[in-house]
This record gives sequence, C-alpha cells and structure tokens, in this order.
Amino acid sequence: MSLCFRRRFALLFTCCALFGAVALHAQREKLPPEDLEIVEQRWPNAQKTSSGLRYIVVKEGERHGPQPEAGMFVKVLYKGELLDGSVFDQSQDPADPFIARIGRGDLIDGWDQAILRMRKGEKWILIVPYELGYGTRGHPPRIPKRATLIFEMELLDFGRGEPAVPSTK
Repeated sequence: MSLCFRRRFALLFTCCALFGAVALHAQREKLPPEDLEIVEQRWPNAQKTSSGLRYIVVKEGERHGPQPEAGMFVKVLYKGELLDGSVFDQSQDPADPFIARIGRGDLIDGWDQAILRMRKGEKWILIVPYELGYGTRGHPPRIPKRATLIFEMELLDFGRGEPAVPSTK
C-alpha cells in the first residue's frame, strides 16, 4: 500500500471514530443540554438508567420485598413539576391516591420504568426526559413540548387486583 493511501485511511478512521463517539454520546444522553445542566446542578447524585431515566431514592421501602410487575395495579402519591418548579399535576392525599395499571401503556414510559423498579413504601424523585414523558408534543396547556419532567412519587401499594382505597369515614 502506498503511503498516501495509508494516510487517507488513517485520517478517515480518525474522523469516523471522533464523529462516532459524539453520535454515541448523543444517543445515550436524553436530556437537552440546557436541561442537563440544571439537572446535574440540582440532583448531582441521581442514578441514571440505560433509557435515560434518572432517579433518587428519597426513602427506602421494604428492603427485600417484592416489586410490582407489568399488569399490576399500583397506588401512588405524586407531585409533577417542570424544571422551573411549576407544579402541573399532583395526587398527594393518602386517602385518595392515584391508582393505575402499569406496563399496559396507560402511563408515561418513565413512570412504567420507575415503578417496576420500586418497592412498596419507597419514595423517589424521578427526572423524566421528554422521550419518556409526553414527547415532542407535550400535553398542552400544562406541559410544553419537549419538557423534562420532575416527579416526587411514593409507591403505597400494588397488587393483581385494583388496590382498595382506604375509607375516609
């Protein structure tokens, strides 16, 4: 092989490696750069899953207890916020918790992924990239397009049948 061909090959290989590394990093990080900066400042110890979901365990649950499975009903207390701190939704009354079925497409992907990892009694802070939330369309008027969502959520209970809501009487 000629020296010129080797140099061209080396240059091409170097360029592909550099651009490939940049593209690979972009595929892994799901938060827009401006959101990522805020998240890393406010929650530097957040754990990150392979899907881009970040979470912090605020309160431990049953250490070796079971975890919910797809198809189960869950009882959850939560508060949903945008990165600027404005609350867009919440259900924080233990007498009237949010009840939903997980793993059936009823919830945003970030919730499904998080709840399947939680144990009864755990409280988490979730940082949900828009791809695992309401996507490029948002959920107007409360959630703008491409919004990174922050949730405080507590898994109260779960089971195969719909969990009973405690009586307020």
